[in-house]
Amino acid sequence: MSGKRWRLPVLTAVLAVAIGMVTVPASGAVAEDDSPAVSVAAGKINLGYFVQWGVYQRNYHVKNIQTSGSADKLTHINYAFGNVTNGQCAIGDSYADYDRFYDASSSVDGVADTWDAGALRGNFNQLRKLKAMNPGLKVLFSFGGWTWSGGFGQAAQNPAAFAQSCYDLVEDPRWADVFDGIDIDWEYPNACGLTCDTSGPAAFGNVMGALRAKFGQDYLVTAAITADASDGGKIDATDYAGASQHVDWYNVMTYDFFGAWDADGPTAPHSPLTGYDGIPSAGFNSDAAIQKLRGAGVPASKLLLGIGFYGRGWTGVTQAAPGGSATGPAPGTYEQGIEDYKVLKTRCPANGTVAGTAYAHCGNQWWSFDTPATIGGKMSYANQQGLGGAFFWELSGDTSNGELITAIAGGLG
Repeated sequence: MSGKRWRLPVLTAVLAVAIGMVTVPASGAVAEDDSPAVSVAAGKINLGYFVQWGVYQRNYHVKNIQTSGSADKLTHINYAFGNVTNGQCAIGDSYADYDRFYDASSSVDGVADTWDAGALRGNFNQLRKLKAMNPGLKVLFSFGGWTWSGGFGQAAQNPAAFAQSCYDLVEDPRWADVFDGIDIDWEYPNACGLTCDTSGPAAFGNVMGALRAKFGQDYLVTAAITADASDGGKIDATDYAGASQHVDWYNVMTYDFFGAWDADGPTAPHSPLTGYDGIPSAGFNSDAAIQKLRGAGVPASKLLLGIGFYGRGWTGVTQAAPGGSATGPAPGTYEQGIEDYKVLKTRCPANGTVAGTAYAHCGNQWWSFDTPATIGGKMSYANQQGLGGAFFWELSGDTSNGELITAIAGGLG
């Protein structure tokens, strides 16, 4: 993979921004003497994904959002995921979504579910209760994701019918009051993810336009999008600028740039804010994605910076600095090569930083992840760029007292 090369003045300026040293104009360019820099505060959106499968092995429930103090700091929750099949929006896990029974001790408000006919249970009812306790909180139903994006190609063949199916599901009378909008996580329009899509560069905009037309202006319509800013990469494959007129914002997935799917390395941070000497792929960093999207015409205020509440790691690593060789993915609780921040914080604490994010070398393992300190730097960047705010994947990776979400909220001000 290849992409644009960094020009040193831009890189220097962005690095300084990340540690709060200088003010950079909205374009991201270095200000000349006759063109004073302008600082534009970021928006205050602080959005977190809640994953329906977290209620199983992870034992993370809506109640944890409240008890951790995270609900006070969140502005929005994306509920992940609904499925996309036969060209339509569909329920992903009916048991977790609206059927699981919560007793008084596990319910967010201390009141048990009922088995009355027509009673709502599961995550949807818990989210309803969470919203009642936090009246400013908004919840969006997110569809697709890595596993369930294969259906978007068929959906794009009849966007109006797809939008109607999504509206009917999101506004189902059983839970119509739970959701304030819809989020589309198509990985990736006119490009390859788990499967490859050949819908064309206009398909994504057609889908988002149909959703906006159906849901109207009183609902939020958003999308999670690629951060691949390499030349000819995934951002180039789709008209994200044209589609942006239909969305309230984009969640730019500025993480998972590098990981142990490249089993022998080189080790590299999975969520670098900027480029750096030796980065394995040009254009694979957060600022490159933000600047490419802005340069194409997407308003900065419609871009949210993505933060991962997890690390990615390798094993068989002897070199502490990035760029070392490895023998494979490091062990993880649920999947090799990935681990929650709340685990890594104590098991393999950060002992270095690169490109605005943190890394750790412990024993023969090498991990990269964000910490409260590096999140502070990234929020400074979001403020300097005038972004709409930030989002993160996902709530269960944080500590029991929500220290990462606290860092986001504090950094956005």
